[in-house]
Amino acid sequence: MKIEILGCESFGARSLACAVKTGEKKILIDPGVALARLRYGLPPHPVEVAAAFRIRNKILVALESVTDIVISHYHGDHMPMKAEDPYQLPVEALPPPEGIRFWCKGPEDISRLSARRRKELSTFLGFPLPNSEGISFDGISFSSPVPHGTKGKGFGTVMMTCVREGDEVFVHCSDIQLLDRGAVLEVLAWKPTIVFAAGPPLYLSHHVPEASKEAFENALLLAESVDTLVLDHHLLRSFGGYRWLKELAGKAENRVFCAAEFMGNKPDLFEAQRAALYENMPVPPGWHEAYARGEADFEGYL
Repeated sequence: MKIEILGCESFGARSLACAVKTGEKKILIDPGVALARLRYGLPPHPVEVAAAFRIRNKILVALESVTDIVISHYHGDHMPMKAEDPYQLPVEALPPPEGIRFWCKGPEDISRLSARRRKELSTFLGFPLPNSEGISFDGISFSSPVPHGTKGKGFGTVMMTCVREGDEVFVHCSDIQLLDRGAVLEVLAWKPTIVFAAGPPLYLSHHVPEASKEAFENALLLAESVDTLVLDHHLLRSFGGYRWLKELAGKAENRVFCAAEFMGNKPDLFEAQRAALYENMPVPPGWHEAYARGEADFEGYL
């Protein structure tokens, strides 16, 4: 089994995209990328735009040879979509669907916006999207719906993915945020050797007060039960999240990484640095509008 993480916050933009190669299959999970429209009252810095562009390109390369595409839920950083801004992966980038198996979260317990995006993707592809929740087929299994974050808070649900090859078991946990013990126990029931999950949104801790303590307990349970735990996404939208990850790694006997470290790279927490990026590399008025029109680029900021 070969696992390649294509995008994550530690790569500089919002994503949880990864490709898993097993035998003749190449499974692309959550092929999407996005940038926070506002952070610290500021739009994305061109350095972040460049990071999102790199992730988009990696996803596009992966799409060229894909056999299976998984959509865990219908947020813009997890799926191709009708372009809502110039930083995301447009649905038009998808290859012709013939010969590709799609595995998708069902239509239940999603927001109106997610339902609209699901319908738009279905319309573009030209066939109804399947409800893959709870299905197992040809070495791939999908969870029943699990909470997107804290259960019962109205954030909807997501679908987790398990891929098996020989003794290796990889689980992609999407946006569980480690805030529901039931979801974590469902992960462990698959007996994974490696888990890739969205960590808790500590940058929103004033909205999710239970995030740090409960998620840490769940993360430690995972870290003690799997060979390799990769945590990223919401967690690394702040430097406090990276410190939280290092504290976890210090307590766990097994390997704990962010996505960039797992791929052998240095983490680039550009969203967390947005205010500093603007201070150190000012952006002229109108740059974002010009970029959207194709009249500006990010080369001068690299």
